[in-house]
Amino acid sequence: KSFLGFSSICAFPLLDNLCEKIKYVLRNKLPFEDFDGDRFSTFPTLRGYHWRGRDCNDKNTTVYPGRRPDNWDVNSDSNCNGIWGVDPEDGIPYEEKFCKGADSQGVVLLGDSAGAHFHIPPEWMTITQMSAKSFANLPMAFTDELDWPQFSEITGFLNSTIGGWTDSLYLRLRRRNRCNHRDLQNISQNGGSSGNLLYLIKSLARNQLLDNPAIVIYATIGNDVCNGNRDTLAHMTTPKQMFSNVVQALRYLDSRLPNGSHVILTGLVDGRFLWDNLHDRYHPLGQLNRDITYRQLYSFLDCLQVSPCSGWLTSNETLRNLTSERALQLSNVLEEIARSEKFANFDIFYMDFPLRQTAEEWQKMGGQPWQLIEPVDGFHPSQIAAALGTSVTWQKALHEWPQVLGKENPFNDQIEAIFKDQGGH
Repeated sequence: KSFLGFSSICAFPLLDNLCEKIKYVLRNKLPFEDFDGDRFSTFPTLRGYHWRGRDCNDKNTTVYPGRRPDNWDVNSDSNCNGIWGVDPEDGIPYEEKFCKGADSQGVVLLGDSAGAHFHIPPEWMTITQMSAKSFANLPMAFTDELDWPQFSEITGFLNSTIGGWTDSLYLRLRRRNRCNHRDLQNISQNGGSSGNLLYLIKSLARNQLLDNPAIVIYATIGNDVCNGNRDTLAHMTTPKQMFSNVVQALRYLDSRLPNGSHVILTGLVDGRFLWDNLHDRYHPLGQLNRDITYRQLYSFLDCLQVSPCSGWLTSNETLRNLTSERALQLSNVLEEIARSEKFANFDIFYMDFPLRQTAEEWQKMGGQPWQLIEPVDGFHPSQIAAALGTSVTWQKALHEWPQVLGKENPFNDQIEAIFKDQGGH
């Protein structure tokens, strides 16, 4: 399937080699550059450490983020959290002293383009902002599939260079317990749905016997109701299919996750928010001459049958309402699964997608609802929405399921004093 004219771009001889690399990555969703085959990499893009914690030894398959330390990491850092060696004063390994019994755990996202943080920089499209400098990040964006997981809501770890700020579940969990450093995996893809996640989930890297438990966020927030088909309702996931897909995914997780893990199922978004807040605004392409609104963009994409969501990106209010009705039915399925299904290696929780709370919080800060939506595609959550959503999710977990987050590590300050930024990200 051609993605944004991918095939035609690859006709250029200079890009041929790069395209082969990207095709490999798109097919397998594993790091392209991974010399020891442990599914972690020292290279940032092509599904490298922008997506998963950075490997600290790419020549040793037993060294990777998220594993329990080998012999308390007396001689070297086996789990890449930057804590290793022995305290000369008492002869106790630092990893044992600071991390033993600390409830160390990783963060894994199973998701879609929102979770991977799809973003096309508006300066690529806005005539008044175009310059050579505005395209400087194009090679990186291209090799990350136009996703920016390094700034995302669940696994973001770098300061945002695309507006807003970065706040993530991973960063907060790391702040709570610095032994969790680098233990993150963003297993998401553009177009991710409950159906195709069953293939994607196989790229998860977790060893049930050797690794720490993980908090897994399951968040396919729209693609089960979003498609570009003329008869869009007929192509939506049914509640019965949703139940089957999600339970299959959870059974797979139960065969992979270490005991003591947690899974949070996230409901689907109410995408009526998109039309309500954007339809009469100007798209970046039309800002100079005030001649292209989102209503026109949505209609054009729909006409070409390439709309990311015919059910919500439409002037047909009845269709928008029917799409939201199906999304709510699918969210109810997730809530019921969390209530009734039991698994051996993890407990399971449900939360609504936090759009309403995010919008309220942003308005309190003086912002406008449209700023929570990606300007170029008029469909995905923006960097601001991602950062604010983190706060809502964290507060809910802290108050309702504190056991999920583990306890605060009393040695955090000592870890920072001795190991500084723990090797960075």
